[in-house]
Amino acid sequence: MKKSTARAGLIALAIALPLTLSACSSEPSTSSSSSSSPSMTSSSSMADSGSMTSSDSMTESGTMNGAMSGVFGPGCSAVPKEGAGSFNGMATAPVATAASANPLLATLVTAVKKADLVDTLNSAKDITVFAPTNDAFGKIPKADLDALLADKPNLTKVLTNHVVQGKLSPENVSGTHKTLAGTEITVKGSGEDFTVGKENAKVLCGNVPTANATVYIIDSVLMP
Repeated sequence: MKKSTARAGLIALAIALPLTLSACSSEPSTSSSSSSSPSMTSSSSMADSGSMTSSDSMTESGTMNGAMSGVFGPGCSAVPKEGAGSFNGMATAPVATAASANPLLATLVTAVKKADLVDTLNSAKDITVFAPTNDAFGKIPKADLDALLADKPNLTKVLTNHVVQGKLSPENVSGTHKTLAGTEITVKGSGEDFTVGKENAKVLCGNVPTANATVYIIDSVLMP
C-alpha cells in the first residue's frame, strides 16, 4: 500500500510540474505584450501629430507663396507681413474689406465709405482697382481734399475712375480701359514698370490679389 501511494504521488507531481512551469513562462509574455502596446500607440500618435503639423505648415506656406508670387514693385515691402492686411490676408477678402486692413490705404478706405461704395466694390465680380496710397491723397491740397470728401457725387465719380472691369494681369494691364465712372484711363509700360492715367501715377505694388479683384497700388489719385 505504501509503495502504491508513493507511486501515485510521484505521478501527480510529474503531471503538475510542467503545467506550473508553463503558467509561469506565459506571464512575462503577456506582461511584455501589454507594456509594448502603449509604446506603439504613443509612437503612432507622435507620428500622426508630426504629419499634421507639417501638412498644416505646408498648406499655410503654399497659400502665402501663392498670394505673393505675382506681386511686384518697391512699395510691396511696406505691405504688412502678416494678418488681414498682408498679401495672404487680402487674397481671401473682397477688395474693399481687403483694403480696409491695409494701413497704406486708410485714406482711400475713408473715401470709399463716404461714397457708400463698400458693398458695390465687395460684390463686384472680377475687377481691377488702381488704389492710391495715403501719400497719394496727401498730394491734394487739404482744402480741396476736404471738399472732395464732402461732395458725394463727385467723390463717387473720382473713386470709380480707379476701377475697371476684369482682373488685369501685368501682361494685359497696358492699354486703354473703360472705368466704372464711364471714363477711360490709359496704362503704359510693361514687365514691372507701369504708369497710370494722365497723372502718370507710378505703380508702387502691382498685381495684388483679393477675392474679387486685382489691385495696383499707385502713388497719385486719378482724376476723371
